[in-house]
Amino acid sequence: MAKSVVPVELKKAIRSARSLIESVAKADGNEAETRRRVERIFENVMGFDIAHLSREHAVKGAGATEHVDFAIRVKHDPEATPVIMVELKRVGIELNSKHLKQVCTYAINAGCEWVLLTNGKEWRIYHVEFSQPPITQLVDEWDLFEDEMHVLAEKFQAISLKSLRKGSLSELWKKTKVLSPESILSTVLSPESLKLYRRLIRKNSGVLVDFPDFVSSFKRLLNEAAVKELASINVKMPEKRSAKPKTKVVPSKQIINENMEIREAPLHQIQKLEEGKSSESSI
Repeated sequence: MAKSVVPVELKKAIRSARSLIESVAKADGNEAETRRRVERIFENVMGFDIAHLSREHAVKGAGATEHVDFAIRVKHDPEATPVIMVELKRVGIELNSKHLKQVCTYAINAGCEWVLLTNGKEWRIYHVEFSQPPITQLVDEWDLFEDEMHVLAEKFQAISLKSLRKGSLSELWKKTKVLSPESILSTVLSPESLKLYRRLIRKNSGVLVDFPDFVSSFKRLLNEAAVKELASINVKMPEKRSAKPKTKVVPSKQIINENMEIREAPLHQIQKLEEGKSSESSI
């Protein structure tokens, strides 16, 4: 795949962001210092301003009111539901499940479907499904120090203010669901795909395999996680083709046309000939 061209200004902003986080990492800066640097990344790289970033946003839960590091809004209305809840950790802290659980609790209490977990270097965006129990799924992640410039540009732009206003999160979630293990396995093992695989195997090897045998062989290729995912999928085998009825052969007789050529006459012509003969014999 060809690398996308990154605009010069965006490239400069990302390089500056990388320098900001690298310097605070070298100085072993605290969480407050990391927060100040990350806030500048939101402004310079993703186009947010103070009206879109609610610092220490209050979230009312079952108990006492708690505060999330940032709540991102696309509207200037302070009462609007945030579109992303951001939990930030010091740059030297490794992100873990405890941090994720913390920010997801904030998101659920606020009615927000998206959370962003970052320490300035690592960035992870999750979708929260309000089911019982709630389901949290990693949608995308990137590393400010390790990833290439065109990758960083794509990732940051996906959650920029401009993109959020265009519904980028909805499109990102649709793409995630389409490319989920369940979706891919369902497509790979659909009746249409199974027919194609069997034709290709027969073309390449001359062997005609049964659909159940192919599915069994395919399962043996999967890892444990994929096998577990496949257990919930109902694999529908293609319907067997019914034998086509044999074409009825129309009886015919040889006749001689006006050019003295011998031809095979179809049945309706034979019947006419027979009727003509019968008429002649009755005269």
